[in-house]
Amino acid sequence: MSFFEAILMGLVQGITEFLPVSSSGHLAILSNLLHIETDTGILFEVMLHMGTLSAIIFAFRTDIHHMVWEALRIFADLFYNLRTYIYNRFHETDERRYKKILHNNYRRFVTMLLVSTIPTAIIGYTMRGVVEIMTKSLMTVGLGLLITAVLLMVIDYWNFGNKIPKDITVRQALLIGICQGIGTFPGISRSGITITAGLLCGFKRNFAVRYSFLMSVPAIIGAMILELSEFSAPSMSWGLGGSYAAGMIVAAISGYLCIRAMLVLIQKKRFRIFAVYCLIVGIAAIVCNFVLV
Repeated sequence: MSFFEAILMGLVQGITEFLPVSSSGHLAILSNLLHIETDTGILFEVMLHMGTLSAIIFAFRTDIHHMVWEALRIFADLFYNLRTYIYNRFHETDERRYKKILHNNYRRFVTMLLVSTIPTAIIGYTMRGVVEIMTKSLMTVGLGLLITAVLLMVIDYWNFGNKIPKDITVRQALLIGICQGIGTFPGISRSGITITAGLLCGFKRNFAVRYSFLMSVPAIIGAMILELSEFSAPSMSWGLGGSYAAGMIVAAISGYLCIRAMLVLIQKKRFRIFAVYCLIVGIAAIVCNFVLV
């Protein structure tokens, strides 16, 4: 992989990971048309994931800071309640009160994100072989992009909801998690399908975007762990390492800029632009599938 190819792949990853146009679909199209091959197996993919993960953490650093602290407090309160339960079993005349676990928005937010991660992990792990095969076909990528185009039209024309973290139910969290799992298939935008699911559940538009991006954090970390489990010692050189690092930095910077753009676009109902784009690219990918055979 050349320096230019690493920059190109990093730029595509950063832009398409957060704009609703499917990063896996675009990377698959690039790999199929330009025959870009990495020289170190999955190492470059892991570094691209690190770049996009950095973009999310920086863009939502305040939310993540609060969520981490509230998650730690949840575990502390759960431990306290366990101790209280044991105490109450032996002191029925002097019972202590339990602490309420989900008593604020951030606690419910982080809990529902963890609930959403469960179906995503199951689908992502069990279907990874199928996804890898589908990625090699421009036909499946094209069909996925056409599905994404339909979803994006729904986003623009769906009425505003008013639900915030305290209103999320377990059923809704599981539904959005399933949609994120489906978003691992090439051509189907992860952000597009999860934002659509959030809006269908009645989320406020801005909150639907926040939920979509923040729920991708455990998904990206899980994907990195899964990829690293298959990691073998690469034939790395200083030049290749520099190219990979450049790709990661480009993915992080472009990803951050696209996150900020998405928070504006969701309010202005401009997703039909991406719908038309996905429609054109999807049709082009299907045509190329037959032309290049």
